[in-house]
Order: sequence, then structure tokens, then C-alpha cells
Amino acid sequence: MRLPAPRGPITAALFDRLAGPPGDLEPPLVTPPPARALDDGDLQLALFACYELHYRGFDDVDDGWEWQPALLAVRLDLERCFEGALARAVPRPPVVPPERVRSALGGLVAEAEREAPLSQHLQRAADLEQFREFVVHRSIYHLKEADPHTWAIPRLDGGPKAALVEIQADEYGGGRAERMHAELFRATMTGLGLDGSYGAYLDRVPGVTLAVSNVMSLFGLHRARRGALAGHLAALEMTSSAPNRRYGAGLRRLGHGPDVTRFFDEHVQADAVHEQIAAHDLCARLAAQEPSLTGDVLYGAACALEVERRWAHHVMSRWRQGRTSLEEAPLAAAS
Repeated sequence: MRLPAPRGPITAALFDRLAGPPGDLEPPLVTPPPARALDDGDLQLALFACYELHYRGFDDVDDGWEWQPALLAVRLDLERCFEGALARAVPRPPVVPPERVRSALGGLVAEAEREAPLSQHLQRAADLEQFREFVVHRSIYHLKEADPHTWAIPRLDGGPKAALVEIQADEYGGGRAERMHAELFRATMTGLGLDGSYGAYLDRVPGVTLAVSNVMSLFGLHRARRGALAGHLAALEMTSSAPNRRYGAGLRRLGHGPDVTRFFDEHVQADAVHEQIAAHDLCARLAAQEPSLTGDVLYGAACALEVERRWAHHVMSRWRQGRTSLEEAPLAAAS
């Protein structure tokens, strides 16, 4: 993956420096927080690029930038803007005793699942081009699925650690490369005529899609936010089975077979188990082990649900207007 095209003053200045050798950054690099930071493509892309240096990086960026103090200072400014926007958009759920964490998570999820227009549309009415757009959005996370939550493993102990390892082992295919969920998703992309290479569509997704991934990295890269990361994972697992069943059904309606639907079919079964492990063995036990993290667990779940809601609203709003939900340009097919 190479650096994408800039989307505004933040990424223009940042990418210009990242293209050169590691060194100082001229302040002020970060502009005042945009009014809609959760949707702002410039800010979200800049933060995504900073985080990506801790994953697979960019072919045209020196690896020495990863821990360059000046860049970390810029990332901190971006994170403060992002966290401020999250705080405005996501009220912290009431703190409950550790023994009620599982039921509180269930309440958050039940409220979020009352309406699921996107997954229902994909099941019943979406055409092939809309399905391809949906898969492009999801590729930003699914091609590195599980990686952001794996940051929590060395930060946990005992039962919560074992629970997270159990979930992640499934995500990584139980040691079989071809069964890794990221590889299954790559097969879905290829089957739909899309480019399955890592980061191929980074230029095409809007800021709200990048925010879905950025919130995972924000929680994952900071030990202090390990409770929020656990809650975030639980929210994903607890809201996965039913939508993935609908996605698979929608693809079969369009005439696609197991080579394209396997990723979604796998999640119907795996996440029905994972949601129990994540809610009880990971989150409830973590809250019992460290009661001070109880509020963070619930907040992380609430953040996951809110950014997902905003993303789905963006996609459905564009489709109802007869417009693409991606940044304007024809979707490139696999080469």
C-alpha cells in the first residue's frame, strides 16, 4: 500500500513530510478541529495513516517514522480531536456493578439493533454494484480483521486474556492461513471482481468509514483504553451473526456461491459463540478483575455501535438519493 492522495490541509502537510526521511514536523500541522470530526475525511485519513505505521505501513514511507516523536505529537493532537468528537456523540453509559456488565452490554446492543436497514436492504433489494460498494467499505477493516483487538492480549491477564486469545485464534483461522477471516474476505472481494490487495480502496472510502477503523486503533494502541477495546470487541461480536446471515442471503439472491459467501457464512456460526465469550468471559470477567474499567467497557461498546450507526446511515442515505456511497470515481476491478 502506498500513501493515498491528500484530502485537505492536514493530510497534504502530513503526507508531504512522510514521503521524506523521518524528522521534525513544522507546527502547527493540525488545523482546528472540524465541526464534524467523525465524518471529516482529512482528519480521519491523517489519523488512519498515523495508525497504519503500527500495522503494515506504506511502501513509500520510511519505517523510522513509526516512533518519530514529532509524528507521535501530531497523532496525539489528532486523537484529542477524535476523542472529543466521540465524547460529544456518545454519552457514557451509566456505570453498573461488574456483575451487571453482561446485561448492560445486551441492553446497548438491543437498542442499536432495533433497526437494521442496511443489512436488510442488502439481503432483499441491493443490486450487485451496491454490494460491491459495501464490500469496499468493509475491506478497510476486514483485510486486517482481528489485528486492532489483538493489541489487548499482552495487556490482559488470566481469564480475560484467555477469552480474547480464544476469539482471536478463530479470527486467524486456527493457524491455517487459508481460513483466516481476512483471507476469506479477500476471496469475497475477488469473487465480486474487486481488487483484494491490502488497502486498494483507501482512496475511495469516506471519513466515516475510516472512523470505524480508527476507533479500534485508538483503543487498541493505548493500554489505558484496554477496557474500551474489550467492550468494542464485544459489541462487534454481539451484533454480527444476524447481519452476516443477511449478507450471505443477499449474495445468494444475486447468484453467488460459497466462494463469495463463505466469509459471511463463517461469521454466522463463529460469532454466535464469540459473543458469549466476549460478553461473559472477556468483559464481565475483566470488570470483576478490574472494577475501575467497568465504565470503559460499556463506553467502548457504545462507541462501536455509534460509529457503525453513522456509517450505515451514510451508506443508506446516499443509496436512497441514487448516489454512490464512496468517494466519486468508478470502482476499479481486480487486475
